Amino acid sequence: MLVSGVQRLSARIRVSWQQPSRWIPRDSRRYSSQLPACIRLSPAVRDALASGAPVVALESTIISHGMPYPQNVETARQVEQIVIEHGSTPATIALIDGKIHIGLGDAELKQLGRSGRSAIKTSRRDMAAVLSRRLLGATTVSGTMVAAHMAGISVFATGGIGGVHRGAELTMDVSADLTELGRTPVAVVCAGAKSILDLPKTLEYLETQGVPVVAYGESKRFPAFFSPDSGLLAPWSMQTPDQVARLIRANSELGLMTGQVIAVPIPEEFAESSAEIERAIGVAVRESEDLGIKGKECTPFLLQCIVELTGGASLTANIALVKNNARVASQISSSLSKMVSAGQ
Repeated sequence: MLVSGVQRLSARIRVSWQQPSRWIPRDSRRYSSQLPACIRLSPAVRDALASGAPVVALESTIISHGMPYPQNVETARQVEQIVIEHGSTPATIALIDGKIHIGLGDAELKQLGRSGRSAIKTSRRDMAAVLSRRLLGATTVSGTMVAAHMAGISVFATGGIGGVHRGAELTMDVSADLTELGRTPVAVVCAGAKSILDLPKTLEYLETQGVPVVAYGESKRFPAFFSPDSGLLAPWSMQTPDQVARLIRANSELGLMTGQVIAVPIPEEFAESSAEIERAIGVAVRESEDLGIKGKECTPFLLQCIVELTGGASLTANIALVKNNARVASQISSSLSKMVSAGQ
């Protein structure tokens, strides 16, 4: 009896594994009720997800920690508008008053923008503590991926991912973004990783985690945030939203619980200042080492230092690449939505 029961269970598992996932229209109220109680969707995001329309997740650390007020709020609005113009619904994510808000209103964007660094940078590690204490949390790449996956959002646009820090063989300083990519199936559209990091080790770590890294566009080189070319080849290259959408779809059908890095080079007109920014990065890294700044405070310190050293050129380039990533992410999400709806 035990053997036959196991055989029946095994057969059911095989049938389930062989059946491809397919999109089913959902009632928006029923869809919302199936989510964890800690998640609060904006009406636009709720309706888009319920109908299978394309949605792009956006992080909020870039608002609170990435640039000064009111420029941060203005940029957030512009990025959301770019997502809309290219066919998707934007879903900026933050933790507010004990809830994970997916899709922010104007008042919530302003709250984050004015809070600055008093908002807590929230990765997977911090989410439960921030929620339980009803604190204001700005999501990192890791935290945004967790929340996006909980809501059923497959595509996320940001500036750049974290990585393996220089000297990690001594400090073990490796961004939680990389482990999140290894266990959360969300495609992260970014400008690669910042050159303040150890990029060869970052790519090696992503390989160990089983994360596909795709150079998007004509070049096969992995971009380094402010620079379109890190000097390192990406394992894969793709040129169109449809190609990336098929990758995401195949990853899902295989049941692989890994994200994907879709690395988009900074627009060419802003890449011209990359040499100046790289020199500033070297100075900033040495300054952070002299001051003993480590952990999650390191990147905001370095970025602010680089802004000052470049007279604002790095901030202009940062905004440009975020907008470009939002455009690409919206196109990918739109392609993915059409593909899933058609059962392809």
